[in-house]
This record gives sequence, structure tokens and C-alpha cells, in this order.
Amino acid sequence: MNTHVLPRADIATAFTRAEAPRAAASAGLPIRIAGLRKAFGGNEVLRGLDFEVPAGEFVAIVGRSGCGKSTLLRLLVGLDQPTGGAFRIGPHADNTVDRDEVRVMFQEPRLLPWASVLANVEVGLGSGRKSADGREKALHTLAEVGLADRRDEWPSVLSGGQKQRVALARALVSQPRVLAFDEPLGALDALTRISMQRLLERVWLDQRFTALLVTHDVAEAVTLADRVLVIEEGRIALDLRINLPRPRERGSAEVAALEGQILHQLFKDAKAGEDA
Repeated sequence: MNTHVLPRADIATAFTRAEAPRAAASAGLPIRIAGLRKAFGGNEVLRGLDFEVPAGEFVAIVGRSGCGKSTLLRLLVGLDQPTGGAFRIGPHADNTVDRDEVRVMFQEPRLLPWASVLANVEVGLGSGRKSADGREKALHTLAEVGLADRRDEWPSVLSGGQKQRVALARALVSQPRVLAFDEPLGALDALTRISMQRLLERVWLDQRFTALLVTHDVAEAVTLADRVLVIEEGRIALDLRINLPRPRERGSAEVAALEGQILHQLFKDAKAGEDA
């Protein structure tokens, strides 16, 4: 296991010393996590996580149901507060999230049914939607996800994949420096899911934001990520670097070997009939 450990006291100094030059070369922001804990009553979901994400890296987080992966994502995007430990995103203070720089995309598109496709994308601009170039930014981002011709339609007439592309455009329109994905493709059919994976990879390569993807799909993790973290019982059990050229060939021996390594970690202690 190759886990990057950083004591909490060193988070601030490490940003200025080790990662500032690297961060300057990327649109993304580095993330550092030290001793991060989260409990709900007597149930401790995260049990002292320690790792770093360099600026612009694509990290996939996988694990069995209830392991804490979505809880971790919620903490990092500011939807919940840690019980202990700390995280730092770029130069900001511990456990704080700049909503202009950090965005999240969920499994459900969560589109406004009474608003047009274009208006739904403009929501992602926040107060910037009233700016002189707000509509132009939204139109440009819709074009990036291949939906410029659907700008005036209602969400109800779109397919599931198209709705997710609108949700992706809404997350991208403000040009976030960190983009978190919580099972964003989980409800799509297999072919649409592969198409969306290619789209996610393309926009990430173009914009170079720091990406955090929570997924149950090991093949998806290996296809998209620079690195895969496996969480077990609130701790990191595997930190695996994916050193394969892009685009990655699905079904290749190299991809299959990495998938097998992750699956072995996930199921090595599983009993027959247990749910992953």
C-alpha cells in the first residue's frame, strides 16, 4: 500500500513548500487530508484518513457499501463537517470549502423541471449568471457536452444520459478547480455509461481540474483515474497508481490486471452472499 501520510500540523507548510509550483501548473487545487474522522452518533464511519491529492490529479474512490466513500466526498465539498482531523483544499483554511472553486455532481441530475436546459446550466454560475458573459459561458459549456442544440428544451424530454450531460455542464460552467463526482453514472445503461466516461475524461483532460470520483464500478475507476483509493471500514486499504496511457483499452490485459488487484482487495475477506 502506497498511502501518502501528512500530519495535521504540517498541512499549511506543505502547501507552500512542496506543492505550490505544481499547483501553479494546473487548473486544479491540491487536497491534503490528515487524521480525518467522521462519526454519526456511536457509528464511526471514517477512522483517521491520511492522504494527499496533487493539483489536477484524477482520483477514484471505491469500496464496499457503507465503507465511508460518499461520506468522505460530502466532507470535502462542504456538505458535512468532520468529527476530527482536517482537510485542506489549496491555500484555504482547514475544513473550509470555497463554493466557487469546488463543485459536486450527483447520481441524480437534479435539474429544475420548470427551467430550460440552458437555464439549468446557468444555475451553476451562481451570482455570475447576471454577468454580461454569463449566457455565453453557459452556451459554450453546453456545446462542450454536445447539447448546444437542446438549449431551449425542457429536461423532461431528455434521455437519462442527456440529463447527466446537462448536470455536468452545470458543474463545469463556473470552471471549478475541484470537481467531485458521487456515482454520477450509476443509473445509466452500459453504452451510455461508456459514452459519459469518455466525455468526463475529455473535459478533465481539457480543463485539468482536480477530480474525485466515487464509484462502485472498478472498471470505471481504472478507465478514468490516475489513482484508485480503496476504502475499507473507514480506512484506506489500497492506494493504487494507474500508470497506463490514455485512452485506455477496455478489456486489455493491463486494465484487467489492475481491476483484478482492486477486486482482490475488496473481496479478500468477503463471505459468500455478502453484498459489495
